[in-house]
Amino acid sequence: MLWSLLVLPLLLAGYVWLLRRKRQQVVTFSAVSWILQNMELPSPWRRHIPPALIGLAIALLLFASARPMARVTLPADYMTLIMAMDVSRSMLAEDVDPSRIKAAQKAAKEFLQDLPKNVRVGIVSFAGNAQVVQHVSQDKDVLVAAIDRFQLQRGTATGSGLLLALSTLRPEAQIDLEAALYNTNPFSYSDQGQSGGSKSLDAKPAAQERTPEPPGSYKGGAIVLLSDGRRTTGPDPLLAAKRAADLGVRVYTVGFGTPNGFIPGYEGYSFFTKVDEESLKAIAKITEADYFKAGSAEDLKQVYKHLSTQFTMEKRDTEITALLSGLALVLVFIALLLSALWFKIGPQNSFKSFVR
Repeated sequence: MLWSLLVLPLLLAGYVWLLRRKRQQVVTFSAVSWILQNMELPSPWRRHIPPALIGLAIALLLFASARPMARVTLPADYMTLIMAMDVSRSMLAEDVDPSRIKAAQKAAKEFLQDLPKNVRVGIVSFAGNAQVVQHVSQDKDVLVAAIDRFQLQRGTATGSGLLLALSTLRPEAQIDLEAALYNTNPFSYSDQGQSGGSKSLDAKPAAQERTPEPPGSYKGGAIVLLSDGRRTTGPDPLLAAKRAADLGVRVYTVGFGTPNGFIPGYEGYSFFTKVDEESLKAIAKITEADYFKAGSAEDLKQVYKHLSTQFTMEKRDTEITALLSGLALVLVFIALLLSALWFKIGPQNSFKSFVR
């Protein structure tokens, strides 16, 4: 249908021919009385504006006949949100009042209360390993109770948490979690955790046979991953993010804490805990999502408030034929209105012209 736009040069040529033909008629039949009657005509350029608007309207209608698509933001019918939250010992740090874990729990619960009813939520926690704290539910009281049940553990298996959240969101992908969640050396800082994580992503050939989906194309839900430290065990979170991208799932990441966070006097030791912002930014970038930095309880609350607006709206590829057709009608109306105002075209003038 786009080939029909070739009609436009023909219309332009016809308009130019009519103008030249009109000039010839004026020269042939001109008279002083006719000139006097038309001395108050508007500026010459005005006569070209209504035809130009009509031509543009025709172009829009021809373009609309091709049924173009555009990505627009519309309210989501329903959505599943998986919250993957870090419950490692570093969440005991008190750089956020009263502590990182208490502030994160409070902000998460307030976030749940602000979500509309069409958003279902599942909760995954991860430390040295990952587990589903609460399966997908719309019962906010149950979800709040699940957040209150968090138990802090050693280690930070960010990749395991992300994979479990992905499996919970898209169970039809049949992700093999056994190697990732039950690593024989869960607290190792060596490359064994990375190699084991890499194998876990490829453990099931059937899952690898799926055709990769465009990143960010999955509209049924998303993952929010909150962490305050770097990965110490489990699969590589960047490989897990690549798997999420292949399934079209966006992973929004939140780095919680300050650069100088520390745990005073824990088990006889005091140590610093630093947010691994680079990894969190990379995860969000791979999945075409966003990274948010939260250095305080108030920052985290604002992050969740921003996320809640994103999860209640979604971008869809929608046909805009009706929009272009409506715009074309508006242009036609404007062209008729300008003709009536500038050239006194109306029923009364038309009748006088007919009598003459």
